[in-house]
Parts: sequence; structure tokens; C-alpha cells
Amino acid sequence: MAVVSAETTEEFEQRLGGRIRSLRLSRNLDQSTVASKAGVSLRTIKNLEAGRGSSVATLVRVVRALGRGDWFDALEPAVSVSPLRMLAQERRDASPQRASRSRATRPVEGAPEADRSGAISGAASTGDGEAR
Repeated sequence: MAVVSAETTEEFEQRLGGRIRSLRLSRNLDQSTVASKAGVSLRTIKNLEAGRGSSVATLVRVVRALGRGDWFDALEPAVSVSPLRMLAQERRDASPQRASRSRATRPVEGAPEADRSGAISGAASTGDGEAR
């Protein structure tokens, strides 16, 4: 797993807590209002904003209470191609393809037959493109 930055887990928690605090203040909400909306204690909000440990469930509740559940969308990779479709396509590409046989053409009853030169037998030509 790649490390995104050189900051420690504690530093990251403090930065995340600061962002939550900024979001709360931009919404003009006090800590007790957010705690009530999120269904957590006031102490939990204070700890979260200070970057002092919190559960994922608490983080989700608080972020959703602040109306920013969309933040979590960034954690979810966008799937542009279905892995199952890719696998099916790989299998189709890897399997040998059968050659199809051409179907023999059947003569239509009453229709003139063509010889090897492509000329139609059984019809006399007048030279003006019309058959007699």
C-alpha cells in the first residue's frame, strides 16, 4: 500500500479534525448541535475535532450530520469497466474461433441457371439488353 504523505497517523487525525471543525463553523453550528444531530456525545465531538481518536462509525455520523456524506465517495474507486466483463472478453479472445462454412446456394425453381462464365443460359439476347 502506498503512503500518500509523510505525516504520522496522529498528524493526519489532527488535520482531519481541523477540517471537521472548519466545516462545522462554516455551517454556523456549535458542537452540541452537531453532537445531537449525529447522535454522539459532546465529548466525542470535541475529541474528534482535536484529532484524539475516534471510531469510523463516529466519523461517518458526524460527517453526515454536517451534510458532507459525499466526502466518502472519494474513498470509493470509480469502476469504469466491469472486471467480470473484462474476464469474459479475455476468455473470448483466448479461445480459438471456428471457421464457419459457407452455405451452398440452392437454385430457385424456374430461374435460369448461370454457367461458369456468368452468362445465363436459356435466354436469347437481342443485343439491346432485353431477353426474348
